[in-house]
Amino acid sequence: METKPQNFIEQIVDSDLSKGLPSEALRFRFPPEPNGFLHIGHTKALGVNFGLAEKYNAPVNLRFDDTNPTKEDQRYVDAIKKDISWMGYSWHKETYSSDCFNQLYLWALELIKLGRAYIDSQDSDMIAKQKGTPTSSGTNSPNRNRPVEDSLALFEKMKNGDSKEGEFVLRAKIDMSHPNMLMRDPIIYRVINKPHQRTQDKWRIYPMYDWAHGQCDYIEQISHSLCSLEFRPHRDLYDWFLTTIKTEFAGTELLITPKQREFARLNLSYTIMSKRKLSTLVENNYVSGWDDPRMPTISGLRRRGYTPSSIKNFIAKVGVAKRDNVIDVSLLEFCVREELNKTSTRAMAVLNPVLLKITNYPDNQEEQLVFVDNPESKNLNKRVIVFNSELYIEKEDFSLNPQPGFKRLSVGSEVRLKSGYIIKATQVELDSLGNLKTIYCEYDPKSLSGSGSIESQRKVNTTIHWVCKKTSVNAEVREYERLFTSPSPDSDPNVPFESFINNKSLLTKTAFVEPFLLSAKPGNKFQFQRLGYFNTDDDSTSTQLIFNKTVSLRESKLKNPQNQNLIKAPELKPIDAIKKLGKKYIKLSEDKKKTAKQQLLTLSHELALSDLAPLFLTAVKKRGTRAVTLICLSALKSRGVSFSAEAKDFITKAAADKELWLQDLSNKLID
Repeated sequence: METKPQNFIEQIVDSDLSKGLPSEALRFRFPPEPNGFLHIGHTKALGVNFGLAEKYNAPVNLRFDDTNPTKEDQRYVDAIKKDISWMGYSWHKETYSSDCFNQLYLWALELIKLGRAYIDSQDSDMIAKQKGTPTSSGTNSPNRNRPVEDSLALFEKMKNGDSKEGEFVLRAKIDMSHPNMLMRDPIIYRVINKPHQRTQDKWRIYPMYDWAHGQCDYIEQISHSLCSLEFRPHRDLYDWFLTTIKTEFAGTELLITPKQREFARLNLSYTIMSKRKLSTLVENNYVSGWDDPRMPTISGLRRRGYTPSSIKNFIAKVGVAKRDNVIDVSLLEFCVREELNKTSTRAMAVLNPVLLKITNYPDNQEEQLVFVDNPESKNLNKRVIVFNSELYIEKEDFSLNPQPGFKRLSVGSEVRLKSGYIIKATQVELDSLGNLKTIYCEYDPKSLSGSGSIESQRKVNTTIHWVCKKTSVNAEVREYERLFTSPSPDSDPNVPFESFINNKSLLTKTAFVEPFLLSAKPGNKFQFQRLGYFNTDDDSTSTQLIFNKTVSLRESKLKNPQNQNLIKAPELKPIDAIKKLGKKYIKLSEDKKKTAKQQLLTLSHELALSDLAPLFLTAVKKRGTRAVTLICLSALKSRGVSFSAEAKDFITKAAADKELWLQDLSNKLID
């Protein structure tokens, strides 16, 4: 039996167990903020935490990080719980950061008393300015040495709701010259004069993420606090808070000190993962809601027809890595297509109908043909379908002027009707505008599929699907394309992601479908023959059938015209692709420079600072390499990566370039 190799997080857990951590002390958590619906990116975190729980027989807490009452709502709590349950996961305890508000407040008082925190009365702009830059130290706040008694009094004033929002903040006193800017006296409490969804009006001060997160882990005795790479810079602060509490606060010597470790987040092409930006799509009516089938939310994927097992299979194929990368959305589509091919019921539906009249079949006659529900199933279920002289077929399955290689129906040619007879088109009827109205055919009565006759085994080029006009049922069919035209719609901060929205991402059609679909219930899945996989929508009823297209039968080979200018290096490692772009960058047109920059920002998701280090010397001499290196450094800076001395030296030298645009790139990194 093949043994699956361990990922690096499993290796960490095993190492801790081997060093004496009791197995019964293992405890994990999934900590969503209830300010939106879960999306496909969260399924990776779910898979990591609940996967470890299953492997080590350990509990997982579902902890809602409810520290910002301005954005949180009970409906998000309910939606998150529904999505996690739908994915097949069960949590040990349902907890909330707000459960810990009193203890967090008491510890904050201790920080002030120990001289480890102070009240700052500067505004946010001044505090940000004093933070400094990645290449220069910050400066102390004039309030940094405020007397302890004064800070305690002002903190009490904040707590009682006697101060305005932004008037005072509580800051930890750490080190304003620390290379990690998050350690430069971070804000740990602010005033929000709004009621909380759980605690109502009890609190007017709310902890910042970094103050609440690690301490809630500690209170809940989480052994391994697992998060995405964007939180790697936060680890220093996570450890500082826990060390301070454990070593200097009396009565807090709990058994387990949590360990934060980071894994690569899931980035998907043609997709945005920011809940803030997803919320923008909903609020501005670009989509119908959080569960719109075009949304990457779990609710949206469920409504579109994805299954928990197909999503889990996708996450397993992606794996757990230490570096961010971008996964092609086609892999997700492959996983659901692979499952639905085995499990979905086959049905016939015509989305773009034209009438087909069989002239040698009696008008008053009909017969019942046998149709197989799913030939991929071990247990072949069959049903009957009605056949008569008037049918609907797809307009695309007929051509008046067939091009070479056209293998479907045309005047004088033959095709087989699915589970039925061979027909030959004899003539057509056009309407007054010259549009195809009716196709007239003759059928071969000896050619019935599966009848066992020699004639029924006769080969023709193509089999097409159809529905009987008399028994067909109207249905609304929603076909979806990708919501964005760009593979990385939010990679460039200077270009609004909304500018890449695909205005043709939803096409609604009135189709004719088989009558057995009248019994379809929301969530039932079908393969519409030759058209794709479809899911019965949540709003579908027996009187108003609605089907959402989940995915096509096979991966599309069409090129997206938006991507024609992209410089592609599909077989190269990210750093090698960046080097190649550096050789061409200066000679590119402005349009191609924009698309190259977009690709560089995407490639940078897969890089660490050490990957760029070999370019620093080369980039000093070669302007193209210098430009692409600066662009990549800007992406790393936006992720909170601290620059090394070598990186700072490179940026300083690039700032002296005679080209103004390169100076501008460099100065943005210095600011």
